[in-house]
Formats: sequence, structure tokens, C-alpha cells
Amino acid sequence: MAAERTRSGSQDATHIPDRLAREMDRDELSRMVREANDSGASYQDMADRAAGAGHSISKPYMQKIATNNVASSPSEDRLEAIAAAIGKPIALVKRAAAIQWLGYDATELSGYDDDVRIIVAHLAGMEPKDRKKWLAMIEAAEKADTEGDR
Repeated sequence: MAAERTRSGSQDATHIPDRLAREMDRDELSRMVREANDSGASYQDMADRAAGAGHSISKPYMQKIATNNVASSPSEDRLEAIAAAIGKPIALVKRAAAIQWLGYDATELSGYDDDVRIIVAHLAGMEPKDRKKWLAMIEAAEKADTEGDR
């Protein structure tokens, strides 16, 4: 989609082309690395931090991550190095990578076991009509349990 033009013919400064908007929306890990850099850590400092924690990652790779200039998701070893480099928990870094490269988005469930997490993830991927059917079945089961307690 071409940038929209104002009446004077210049490009509208507030319009963001679709391709760029999609890239900006999927920038979670890159944003975390930029924030570490903005807070005063150079990319070399980050690489050194990772090395100090037993991980290998280069300054240029950290720069590429920060500018969202990496074509595919980093490996698990690299994600661990990035976590050490920016001082964030590995779970947060993995989640950010999943959002950035896989378009993954989820609400964290706490206090539930893995079975419940799998069910919720499965339901989240369903079409609305299918989710409605499952919701009706779950509500009917809850109602039957409640009536059975009387």
C-alpha cells in the first residue's frame, strides 16, 4: 500500500504503510534489546554479559536483533545468551521471540497445570463458532456438577 498523500501532495507523516506497521507490531524481542541499549548498555556490554554467564553472542548479532534485522527466530542457545545479555528471565525472552517471529500471543495462566494450558491454547486457536460450541459444553458440565452437589 502506498503512503497516503495530503492535499498539498506531501506524504502524511502520521500514516504508516501496512508492511512497516506489521513489522513494528512484531518487534517484541528487538524492543527489549533496544531498551537495554537505551538504558546505557552498549551492544558490546551485552555480548560481554552473555559471555560472563557462559554464553556466546556477538555485538553485531545484538545490533541485528535490536534493529529487527534477523530473518528467523534465534535458536534456544541464542535466546539464553540474549536473556543473559539483557538481564531478563529466559521465559520472558522466549515469549518475546515467539511473539516477534511466530505471531504468538497468549495470556499467562498461573495456578494451573499443563493440561489446562494446553486446553486454553487449543481453544484460542479455534474459530469463534467452534469456541462457542466448546464454551456451551463446558458450561453444561459445570451446571451438571453444580446440580449434582445439591
